Amino acid sequence: MFIVSLNYKCETCKIDEFLAEHIEYLNKQYSLKHFIASGRKNPRTGGIILARVETQEELLDILKNDPFKREDLADYTIQEFIPTMVADGLESLLETLK
Repeated sequence: MFIVSLNYKCETCKIDEFLAEHIEYLNKQYSLKHFIASGRKNPRTGGIILARVETQEELLDILKNDPFKREDLADYTIQEFIPTMVADGLESLLETLK
C-alpha cells in the first residue's frame, strides 16, 4: 500500500478549474481498485490518496494521468506503507508479508 501526499503549488482557484476532471480520474482509479481512500487536507493545501498497487513504478504510471499532475498543480510525495494492525472491520487493509 502507498500513501500519496499532494501539496498544491498554486492557488485553490486554479485547482478548482481541474477539480471535476480530478474527481473523474479518482473515480476511475477506484473502479480499477487502485485507490482505497482519498480526501482533502485541512487546511486545504493538498490531498491524500491511499493506493493499493503492487509497485511504486505502477503507482507513478497511474499518477501521471491525474490532471493535477499533468497540469503541474501539485507536488506528489509517495510513502510505501505495510499495515500490520487495523481496527475491527478494516481487516481487508492488512497485507500478507512476502
